[in-house]
Amino acid sequence: MTQRGTIFTLGGGGFSMPEVRPDPERPSPLDDLVLAQVARPRGAGGVPRVCFVPTASGDSPEYAERFHAGFAGRAETSVLALFRLSDLEGRSLREHVLAQDVVYVGGGSTANLLALWRLHGLDVALRDALAAGVVVAGISAGMNCWFEGSSTDSFGPLAPLADGLGLLPGSACPHYDGEAERQESFRAFVGSGALPAGWALDDGVALHWRDGELLEAVTERPGGRALRVRPDGAGGAVEEPLAVRLL
Repeated sequence: MTQRGTIFTLGGGGFSMPEVRPDPERPSPLDDLVLAQVARPRGAGGVPRVCFVPTASGDSPEYAERFHAGFAGRAETSVLALFRLSDLEGRSLREHVLAQDVVYVGGGSTANLLALWRLHGLDVALRDALAAGVVVAGISAGMNCWFEGSSTDSFGPLAPLADGLGLLPGSACPHYDGEAERQESFRAFVGSGALPAGWALDDGVALHWRDGELLEAVTERPGGRALRVRPDGAGGAVEEPLAVRLL
């Protein structure tokens, strides 16, 4: 069954990586586009409620501070920390995520994110939230987790991880131009069959999905690329550029 809902998958950029934008002092256009998907904001003062999920970074306090600063004045923010569930003050994970307008998933270890989400049932709660109309966005590990598989450095060197949530088709590779060996290794994983055909995104680029279908690729910096990477039938892979809209 196709997963209902709206998902933004960021290869890099957003509030996490202002350095990739032409003007790092301005709010992220990718984050602005995510907020624009909220038709009826539920936050105080008519702003969206946005919850940050920093599981992949071990619930890094510094990452949470960057999130609060990135959305200050334009969203009612909260952080869902699986290492500090007492912060929910008696609410369940499901209740908390269903009360949001946007859930934003941070980067870090994709493998650790998936393991902890499944242990706590957050993967199921987020499926329910998506079906109920909550917009989901994620960067790096927060991009990888929604696909069937991904290229990850969760175990040290870049490696294929064919254990995603499968809400989106194929595999994923973030930071395609921003980290050494990303491009070569992802092509090798896809070409060998270790990962299915997938999507590679430069820093500052995102894919906008609705009900499991790709709507468009967008970038917050000139020249940002989105590519479809497929096996070539001879043990290698080919890259097919997608049209990318500059925000």
